[in-house]
Amino acid sequence: MLNLLPVLGSLYLGNHDPMALVRALPGNISQGLIWGIMAIGVYLTYKILNFADLTVDGTMATGGAVTVMLILAGYPPVIAVAMAFVAGMVAGFVTGILHTIFGIPDILAGILSQIALYSINLNITGGKANQAVSVDQFNLLVSLRYISKTILVTGIITIAIIAILYWFFGTERGFTIRATGCNPNMSRAQGINTSVAKVIALVFSNGLVGFAGGLLAQYQGNCDVNMGRGAIVIGLASVIIGEVLGEAIFGNKLNFCGRLLFVVFGSIIYYVVINFVCWLGLPSIDLKLFSAIVVAVFLAVPYLRAKSKNSYRRAAKGGTQ
Repeated sequence: MLNLLPVLGSLYLGNHDPMALVRALPGNISQGLIWGIMAIGVYLTYKILNFADLTVDGTMATGGAVTVMLILAGYPPVIAVAMAFVAGMVAGFVTGILHTIFGIPDILAGILSQIALYSINLNITGGKANQAVSVDQFNLLVSLRYISKTILVTGIITIAIIAILYWFFGTERGFTIRATGCNPNMSRAQGINTSVAKVIALVFSNGLVGFAGGLLAQYQGNCDVNMGRGAIVIGLASVIIGEVLGEAIFGNKLNFCGRLLFVVFGSIIYYVVINFVCWLGLPSIDLKLFSAIVVAVFLAVPYLRAKSKNSYRRAAKGGTQ
């Protein structure tokens, strides 16, 4: 029976074209870079601020809606995505105010903003759930039809974002945000206004998510009020995959800039894995389930690795006694 497994496996894989995976790789990279920008926004709140922000599911769609409607109104795509960034910042500001001024817990504040953004996005798109924008009519920054251009543009944008964030978090204001995430009580004792730090981080985070939503809308040629659904899962997957991969390669030598870069790599890997699942012929309706499993696995890896190291240390100490 065991001898039949390799044969059955080769027969199954033989029905699939391996070159299809290779041909899809540029598309995976381009899509991964766009979602990588969104994942950097998630990283700012999840890892640096220690804030579970669920606003991103709504902000992603807001960025897409603002971008498409401005392009249809005659504005240049560059201006459109810039306004998507501003719209995302406003959404993050509202979440920050709900949490810091009104004392609403972080998760609930994000959920409230996310729910409100659904109606706001419908109002932005004129009551329609979907609005299209064609690359044949407008000179879009990125497009599914021009993968090479998309990779080049999103690659340059990603490097610029990482450089700006690396500079900002090296400033005094950046250090206050990092300190707030590490130990808010000690930060307050040192005279840091943790409420301001949280709001600033949420503003930047959701601004990046809205910006990514604007790029994604141009890339796929339309915006949809549901396009951000599950964005937090993809963002977390990218952050965790990138962190595990980066620490496995560089260990404690991985600096802040490297972590941001590996978050983007994590997003690309995520889409490569998703494409591999589709290539295997698994039902597309199970993609969300598989995404959740991927996130759960990579979340468990650091914990299990640390637990195994501690068990080895205890065993070694027991052996020396």
